[in-house]
Amino acid sequence: MDWVPEFYSTTGRWWAPALAAVGEQERARAELVGRICGPGPYRILELGAGYGNTAAALAERGHQVTAVEISDRAEHAERHAGPRLRVVHDDFYAVQLPGDHDVVCYFNGFGIGTDADQRRLLRRISAEWLRPGGHALIDVMNPFVWARWAGDREHRDADPARGYAYTVDERTDFDPVHSRYTDTWWETDRPDDAITQVGRCYTPADLMLLLEGTDLAVARLFVDGIELDLDGDHVGHAPLLHQAHEYLAVLRHTAASAAQTRRSQPVSGR
Repeated sequence: MDWVPEFYSTTGRWWAPALAAVGEQERARAELVGRICGPGPYRILELGAGYGNTAAALAERGHQVTAVEISDRAEHAERHAGPRLRVVHDDFYAVQLPGDHDVVCYFNGFGIGTDADQRRLLRRISAEWLRPGGHALIDVMNPFVWARWAGDREHRDADPARGYAYTVDERTDFDPVHSRYTDTWWETDRPDDAITQVGRCYTPADLMLLLEGTDLAVARLFVDGIELDLDGDHVGHAPLLHQAHEYLAVLRHTAASAAQTRRSQPVSGR
């Protein structure tokens, strides 16, 4: 995972003028948190917070937010910091944070590293950061759509008026054996300096297997903002098969984990 800081710092520099502000996407995420968890306010931990604009949108709604970002995008996130938003420039595999968050979010980033890395992160969420009864909201990369994008190329001309100062190219590919996407970018006139992100994709069934032993379980799934019936028949489900490159998984502590937590709490009273 050594590529992570350079990739997100470089692309962060390319796109910050266009993407670092709080916009419709960030406010939609904050609204979805309210739909899923209730109005709050909550103590929220956002992992892989990027420019901090989703964290800022959550803070706008009255939540107390801690945003963790490993790359230089954290410098942009600091511009959103305030009484309800704390930014931590660190690696969420190593950072030490207080626990007891009502909500833990990880938008548009889960899957970096190995399955063991994902389980290590999920165990941290479950055991260290998420309070009993809380919600973890995690965007999961969808292999069906990433596989459809294998071999795609895209060229993007600079558009300074919209905040895109760099002319860049992108190449996308997919490993069907290990269910990993590769997403390579370079400045058009500097192809030898290409940078690549690599991520693991999980079908919902794969995700449920990954969660075994983490004390977390899938409670709800959303594709393009629409909830899936976990017990339903989804044969031919077009958004998941053809359109959405990621889906949102809502995770909660397993019943056994919650029961153990209740038993371990001291009894007050007499």
